[in-house]
Amino acid sequence: MPSPRLLPCLALLALACAPAAAAAARPNVLLIVADDLTRTALGSYGNRICRTPNLDRLAASGLRFTRAYCQGTYCGPSRASFLSGYYPHATGVLGYTSPRAALGERATWPQHFRQAGYHTARIGKIYHMGVPGGVEDHGPGRDYNGADDPASWTERWNTPGPEWRASGTGETLERNPDGTKPVMGGNTFVVVEADGDDDEHHDGKAAARAEEFLRARRGRPEPFFLAVGFVRPHVPFVAPRKYFAPYLPYENLPLPPKVPGDWDDLPKPGINYKTSVNMQFDERRQRKAIGGYYASVSFMDAQVGRVLAALEASGLADDTIVIFTSDHGFHLGEHDFWAKVSLLEESAQVPLLVRVPGRQPGVRDALVELVDLFPTTAAICGLPVPARLQGRDLAPVLADPGARVRDTAFSVAPSTKGFLLRDDRFAFIQYQEDAAAGVELYDLAADPGQYTNLARRPEHAATVAGYRERLTATLRSVRNNDLGR
Repeated sequence: MPSPRLLPCLALLALACAPAAAAAARPNVLLIVADDLTRTALGSYGNRICRTPNLDRLAASGLRFTRAYCQGTYCGPSRASFLSGYYPHATGVLGYTSPRAALGERATWPQHFRQAGYHTARIGKIYHMGVPGGVEDHGPGRDYNGADDPASWTERWNTPGPEWRASGTGETLERNPDGTKPVMGGNTFVVVEADGDDDEHHDGKAAARAEEFLRARRGRPEPFFLAVGFVRPHVPFVAPRKYFAPYLPYENLPLPPKVPGDWDDLPKPGINYKTSVNMQFDERRQRKAIGGYYASVSFMDAQVGRVLAALEASGLADDTIVIFTSDHGFHLGEHDFWAKVSLLEESAQVPLLVRVPGRQPGVRDALVELVDLFPTTAAICGLPVPARLQGRDLAPVLADPGARVRDTAFSVAPSTKGFLLRDDRFAFIQYQEDAAAGVELYDLAADPGQYTNLARRPEHAATVAGYRERLTATLRSVRNNDLGR
């Protein structure tokens, strides 16, 4: 038994060690975010052509969510939403800015962890930062267009790559019917079969930096929140040449089904801004775009594999929550649509893979939203869950395949003033808050491809009216927040 003289000293020692012990008991968080990734490109979601072995292994070792929805169908609003814990119409971030102006002193998702003693690090694109192209090195602590949030991070690293300027074989597909347009970048559909290795490109550099970070964390008592943002498969479709080989020749790649008159029952805002018509996209270029997209996905998947291997090698995998998702989905010719912004399933749904230490792997079919990730991870890690957050704690869903915490998913497309309500049976889309620009209604049980808009049919008038009321109530609830107080 210790001497009575030692008891006060032991008590002081126990108090001093308590914070370190508590920190050690908290799991780490590894968040990996892809850019413009449709879930249908992943093997774990049923694709039998695109090669994604690393993400398929993650899906097999964790929970795969089959009905996860982003809250904004392009990069800026989506990222600001899940990183802040608020819907886009709560923060007012409907474009490409940081949510900080709306949040004031309120903590973002990573900042909440930082304030709780976590080392928070960003590598690559997490908040919207554009596609980090070009050769200019912006340095470890600067962002690309002011949308990053320095208060969220203990450290942050950018990893610019050559993008469409990479040496190799390239072709501009978009609005290039005679094949004379030079290779050009931005948001243009360009395929570049690049020379060189992975680490010449943004995502290879991001993976290498993540490997370094994880090696350095071994043995440290301070838990970490590491966010790794990959820019692929965002256009331009650039990857080292070896990733294209499985998809050659491009003419063998299948195109989605074409339905005559598919757009006839759509309101004008419902016709995606990039279509086979306005892109002047013949079938050869469509197939090549799919091949370039798949190659970019396979390249990104390989970098995810490097990060997960580094996590295993660090000895920290059993103490780390791993989350993989995308900021939104992407069309690859469905309905003759290409890219994002649409509120149809291909654009509004996202892949979501979550591995929690001690949880059995499985599949979850419950409706979930990316805005749910902040409160869920805070709860798992034993942090307080701010009551102000608009997401929901998914703990019941993680524990029970039959559980659910919401009966409707909500997403927006600010550029078209579009709103989506998605429940078990129907997808309801409305353009403008007064529906002046039109509505869409799809019975997903009977029409999972969303080819028949039922909104104008008299027998569905009551259903449409009900959804319009629900949307009005949803927007009222979203705007009834504490941000203006």
